[in-house]
Order: sequence, then C-alpha cells, then structure tokens
Amino acid sequence: MSARDLVLVTGASGLVGAEVVARCNAAGRPVAAVLHSNSSIVRNDGSAAEVELRVAGDIRTPGFGILPHDRAELSERVGMIVHSAATTAFDATDTAYEELNVRGTANAIDLALEWGVPLVHVSTAYVCGMRGGTVAEEELPAGHAFGNGYEESKFRAESLVRAAGGRGLRWAIVRPGIVTGDSTTGVIREYKNLYTVVKLMVEGKLRTLPGRYDATLSLAPVDHVADVIATAALDFDNVDGRTLHALGRDTLSLREVSDVLAEYPSFAVATFVPETTFRAAELDAIEREYYLRIGSLYTSYFKRRTMFDTAAADSVLGRPAPATGKDYLRVLLDYCLESGYLGVPLVSIAEMLARTEIGGRA
Repeated sequence: MSARDLVLVTGASGLVGAEVVARCNAAGRPVAAVLHSNSSIVRNDGSAAEVELRVAGDIRTPGFGILPHDRAELSERVGMIVHSAATTAFDATDTAYEELNVRGTANAIDLALEWGVPLVHVSTAYVCGMRGGTVAEEELPAGHAFGNGYEESKFRAESLVRAAGGRGLRWAIVRPGIVTGDSTTGVIREYKNLYTVVKLMVEGKLRTLPGRYDATLSLAPVDHVADVIATAALDFDNVDGRTLHALGRDTLSLREVSDVLAEYPSFAVATFVPETTFRAAELDAIEREYYLRIGSLYTSYFKRRTMFDTAAADSVLGRPAPATGKDYLRVLLDYCLESGYLGVPLVSIAEMLARTEIGGRA
C-alpha cells in the first residue's frame, strides 16, 4: 500500500457517506473522515463503520478548518478526496446552501488542488432542474428552472468542479437520484425527504396534491449509490473527467406509485390534481398546514417527466443498475411497515390462518 492511499471522506457520518467508508475499508483502503462533530459513523444496517483517522473540521472553512498538525499529516497521506457532505434539506436557507453546498465544494476543490489529488464530488441527478426528457450523464444544462434551492446549489457546486478542471483538477462526479432503502431489503436508517411525504400521504394528512399522474420519480437505492461512489474513488483512472448517474434503472410514474399504495388496505391514497386547479386555501386547516410546511417542498417532483441515462455508471460497475419499479417500491413500503415507520403492519393471511388453527385446537 502506498503512502498516499488514504481516502479523505466528507459527510462520512451520513447515510451514503458511511456506506462509502465501509466499501473503502472492504477494499483495503484506509479512510480519514472529516467530521464537524463527534458523530458516530453508522452504516445503513446499524453496524459501525471504522475509519483510520477522525479529523475535526468544517467544510464551510478553507482547508476544511483542519488543524495544522492534522493537515500536515493528511497532505502526505491522502491520495483521494470524496466530497459527499452537504445539506439535502429542501427547506434550508439560502445562506446554508451557499455555505455548505457551494462554498464547501469550493473548499474541497482547493484542498484537492493543494494536495495534488483527485476529487470525487457527490452531486444530484436533479441538477437538471425542471427539464423533462432523458438526461445524459455528461450533460449539465443551463438556463433552466430548479425545483428548489437544493438543486440550484448543487448545480452551482457541480459547475465549480467542472470549471476547476481548467486549473488542473482531476475530478469525477456522481449524481444520485432520490436516495431510498437497500435494493434488496428496503432497509434504511434515516426516513427523510420523500419518505416524509409518503408518510403524510398514507396517513391521510395530505389527501390532495398538485401533480400529474405521468410524472416520474427516479429512486436510488442507498447501496447502489455507495457502490458507484466507492468504485469511482477506488478506480479513479477509469472515471477521470466523467459523470455517473447513481440511480435505479426504472422510473416510477405517479400512477404506478398510487396503484401500489392502493394495494395496502391501511394506506390512504392521495389524489393528484392539475397545478392550475389546485388551491391550498381550499384545503381544511390541518391539511393546509401540512401542505404549506412540508408537502409544498416536494411537489415539484410530482410534475416532472424526467429519465436519467445510466450507461456510464453501468459500464464502470460492470452491471446494470438495480430494478426500481413497482416491486422495489413494495419492498420499501413493506420495510416501512415492519419497522413501524408507517404504523403497525397488518396481519398476513398466513398468520391469520395459523391463529385460527391454534384457536380451534385450544
């Protein structure tokens, strides 16, 4: 192992970051984690992910605010920076987006250039904003509208990375879709963003939303996202200057989502109406409050018809992206029920028959 084999990871305590750390460990690459607080690095399955070095720092500060003695050691040992730290909240302030997502990326670029190492930047597939159709991996359209400040800030950050190539930066960009549970089990340790909206929908707290049934959602199983990022970091020469979409191979229309939700007797199913006829003021007081505080943050995803090409990512991984159609959605919902996030799961037919049989014997 060379003296520059250390992988510096920002956002290592996050859902995706912890999985990237675990994959680097499995490949025999030591990891240094830049942590703003004394956070635990917990994998999606609840186990701990170990790192060789825990480095106190703040991505908002030049040089990540790393203390001089730590910085001197890292400058000699780090051979790769994976920048995944960001705020993914859709209701963050403009200041938070600027400091964390844009300035944090600028600081990652400067550090990578100072140390002469490559940078793997974690962006989002939704830098495409509100445009529809198929989005290519190398494409970074300009002049389009964004669904929220998060998308706009990640667009600006990605633009900085690409422009830094002119300053000698070696870079690769990974763009996750909507991060969701494990591709096989549905397990997820953080119920955020889209999960929050689904919970309010199936509990009947959001009954009417603006949207179109042919709009599409592009889900990204957390294990697949981490696989793409880790592969980019561990086999950088194969991805140098490339952009990889990290999401499933199937898009889900709102019609398909609604059909699957209707399969669960305990779930309420929201109605989507044209944006031109939706009136938040006509909702009852409680639903209106849920919509204004939470639902409205996500409704831009209920009117886009966007698909993402994954050919480059599939080639790098040597396998196609995982299936993320209706069957995968059922896996996610089943886990949400089993974990209690969406309430107590209904008794299965098999369990009901078993209980009846036991009762008869008694």
